[in-house]
Amino acid sequence: MTKIPVTLLTGFLGSGKTTVLNTLVKQPAMSGALVIINEFGDVGLDHLLVAHSRIEGVVELSSGCLCCTIRGDLARTLKDAVWRFSRNGRRQFDRVMIESTGLADPAPILQTLLDDPALTKHYFLDGIVTTVDLANGWQTLDRHPEALRQSAVADVLLLTKADMAGEESRQALAERLRRINPGARQIEANPGSVRARDLIDLGVAQANARGIDIQAWLHTRAFAGAGHAHEHAHAHGCAHDEDMQACCGSGEPGHEHREHGHSHASNHDDGIRSCSFVLDQPLEPEAFREWREILMAFLGDRMLRLKGILNIRGESRPLVIHGVQHVFHEPVHLDAWPGEDRSSRLVFIVQDLDRSVLEQTLGILKRRNASGAKT
Repeated sequence: MTKIPVTLLTGFLGSGKTTVLNTLVKQPAMSGALVIINEFGDVGLDHLLVAHSRIEGVVELSSGCLCCTIRGDLARTLKDAVWRFSRNGRRQFDRVMIESTGLADPAPILQTLLDDPALTKHYFLDGIVTTVDLANGWQTLDRHPEALRQSAVADVLLLTKADMAGEESRQALAERLRRINPGARQIEANPGSVRARDLIDLGVAQANARGIDIQAWLHTRAFAGAGHAHEHAHAHGCAHDEDMQACCGSGEPGHEHREHGHSHASNHDDGIRSCSFVLDQPLEPEAFREWREILMAFLGDRMLRLKGILNIRGESRPLVIHGVQHVFHEPVHLDAWPGEDRSSRLVFIVQDLDRSVLEQTLGILKRRNASGAKT
């Protein structure tokens, strides 16, 4: 059976998620969607406010917050849905949209979707849509770390309540969000103008089918003006690989490192930044695997999201990687390169982690790669 795309709709309390969802499920593109709503509290109301889709598939999870105790409920619900919403052996939904509570840290939810073998057999993460209230978003980002993380990991930032904010404050918030997450597409919309087709089919599978759209998934805008890191990525690497724990043990924001004008400047907002790298040489498979293990072991807590397209030596097709904290999704081969460029490109969204620490891990990757990953 074809795998089912899952969209995570997140955003802080009062940012308009339920209103947006109610608009989306009435549109033809969402007619076959299963909607899962997470509410926090003893009495759930949101599921009563959402119009049912064609299959009347609205499931409420109200025993806790998706980011903590309810993760098991989410996994069971998705596993059961494959047969629960089937008729005569045919599944009756073709996509899933999860509305998380406004208090949820999105990372644990993403880990559940990416790491549970029983889920990855049937589902794949299509995209993350975060609603941001233009009228109150600035104060919300200042006061609530959950809102920052929701914005940082988004593929699409849906800017709501535009009619309640002045032009100057709207532009200021949009620019702040670009600093937090330069690759995310920003869409300013009032509830009636939200289009489902702008918020779905964002994932690797769709990019694979359409080829060039991988550029959008990879957040190509994060590379604007960056140039190539080339051979400079290892300039501050550790002298010995056994020193990796020492050099990665502290990721406090420090000086901003630039490699002779080639590297992309990191962005800051309460410790959250985006860093992008370009590597020209094809990578040895074993060197890549070792580097991935280093990232998960030493930096996972501070790595909110990682996306990359890699040129693996001996492979004619590019390899796409996707990681959230300590979890890496199984790498996916695209059918073909989206253009002539064969360089490997990586985009990190990190928190309380200096760019130079990422450069140190890339230094190890490059040394392993140069030696043929012989250990």
